[in-house]
Amino acid sequence: MNIREIDASLMKRAFLAGAQGLEAKKEWINELNVFPVPDGDTGTNMTMTIMAAAREVAALENPTMETLSRAISSGSLRGARGNSGVILSQLFRGFTKEIKTKDVVTVSVLADAFVRGTETAYKAVMKPKEGTILTVAKGMAEKAVEMASKTENVEEFAREVIQYGDLVLNQTPEMLPVLKQAGVVDSGGQGLMQVMKGALDGLLGIGVSGADTDAVFGKAESGSAASQSGFGPDVADLDTSDIRYGYCTEFIINVEKRYDEKLEQEFKSYLESIGDSLVVVSDEDVVKVHVHTNDPGLAIQRALTYGSLSRMKIDNMREEHQERLIQNAEKLAKDQKKADQAKGQAAAFQEAQAEDEAGAADREPRKPYGFIAVSVGEGMGEIFRGIGADYLIEGGQTMNPSTEDMLNAIDQVCADQVFILPNNKNIILAAEQAKYLVEDKEIIVVPSKTVPQGITALINFIPELSAEENLKTMMEEMEHIKTGQITYAVRSTQIDGMEIHQGDIMGLGDQGMLAVGSSIEKTAIDTLKAMVDEESELISIYYGSDVKAEEAQRVFAKAQKTCPGCEVELHNGGQPIYYYLMSVE
Repeated sequence: MNIREIDASLMKRAFLAGAQGLEAKKEWINELNVFPVPDGDTGTNMTMTIMAAAREVAALENPTMETLSRAISSGSLRGARGNSGVILSQLFRGFTKEIKTKDVVTVSVLADAFVRGTETAYKAVMKPKEGTILTVAKGMAEKAVEMASKTENVEEFAREVIQYGDLVLNQTPEMLPVLKQAGVVDSGGQGLMQVMKGALDGLLGIGVSGADTDAVFGKAESGSAASQSGFGPDVADLDTSDIRYGYCTEFIINVEKRYDEKLEQEFKSYLESIGDSLVVVSDEDVVKVHVHTNDPGLAIQRALTYGSLSRMKIDNMREEHQERLIQNAEKLAKDQKKADQAKGQAAAFQEAQAEDEAGAADREPRKPYGFIAVSVGEGMGEIFRGIGADYLIEGGQTMNPSTEDMLNAIDQVCADQVFILPNNKNIILAAEQAKYLVEDKEIIVVPSKTVPQGITALINFIPELSAEENLKTMMEEMEHIKTGQITYAVRSTQIDGMEIHQGDIMGLGDQGMLAVGSSIEKTAIDTLKAMVDEESELISIYYGSDVKAEEAQRVFAKAQKTCPGCEVELHNGGQPIYYYLMSVE
């Protein structure tokens, strides 16, 4: 299709199709989590981010490029959840700044928009890390600039940019050892590629039409409890009838005969004729090949004409999808129970805060400072309230609050200076983003990565010190805290030299895996042993909603016996997913 210009109506269709493309694959993206924990949420975070924008875009009846850009930027900015969602919103923010003044968008404008989007996203991250969604975005921006000088055809431009994006994505395990160790590509980068591929479908008329946007984007707000909580597996994605080519085929060609650019192109064309999802990367005398096909033998036979083969790997994707369907059905039953528990806890949070919100108007004049903490579990909420938190945002490992949630919380705290404790490394960026959207209060984001860090930070607040002095003190005190988390593995893998099987109990520390076992109690104690050293003085244990009080008492007693030189405290945290949260200081 020879598309040379994109008007606002076509851009709207492309964006909505991109959102739909991401939404359809969110559970698959969640499964790319490096650590096999039951809170892999990149797909959910990115989907909820783009859907916040998609609902605003879908409501535009006669969009201009300016109104469309505003809806995409504002919707994604305020709806951004998690690090991946915030970065996605920044990519959109930069992209739309470039197109909002145009009547139509050409290949040249698209290239500039890709570059500006990438630059904006990189600036939003304090310490950009390569091998992530940022790297994939940068690769596509570079390819976009190259293609803008070669073609005016939007479809040709987009296909080349997407193909190169997939190539960069498949190289992310070589950039981040933790991805290579886990055997996955970067989940955020994969999410971005689903947006791109969906958008291209939309441009070509394959995606969402104006007639069905309400039905499509209503899914983000309606449906089953499982879909609302982000727990439920997308069963439709696992329908094997959707798999056109059934075998994922990978191998390396050790080139022993003539293999020049012409032969490489012929080889690629042949593989494209028998399959899809093609990646062919040549590096001197070695060629890496990845292709989905119904006849791996044909790919292998052709490859043998260029040399010998090694590292051959063939996976039956239909069989894998059937197995995953069974696993996810079992997981759905378990996680539905957790979702119901989380709903009950959320209701308790809302009821506890209703009285505070009802009296918001009576809190004038403002007090000098206030505190917002992200927490989950009734027990954790009580702890934070008891040490001075003014407002709690329901969230954490399985549901990251959005920038909009942060802004709403800030409105409820009647103070000149408001400290936000994210208590999760995946929520810090959303808090920082909210900070820059508030004009009438000074917002201080304390970069607490775990709940124990947040508790320590709040305890060490000193009213007589300035905000800057308190932030410095809080951060210094958080450095003395070691955090351990006990949960179960959702898939088999190998991390930090430890063999992990689905269903195993894992102890995760601040820097990686500390213990693996079959017993919750033993793994918890083994994790503590790995955390405690001769300078340790205090151990705090918070047991979750799936742990009975008598079970927690046994762990408490064993911790006292195992670590006689430490004071041990036991608290009912009530958190889901994690059997125990533990801190050592």
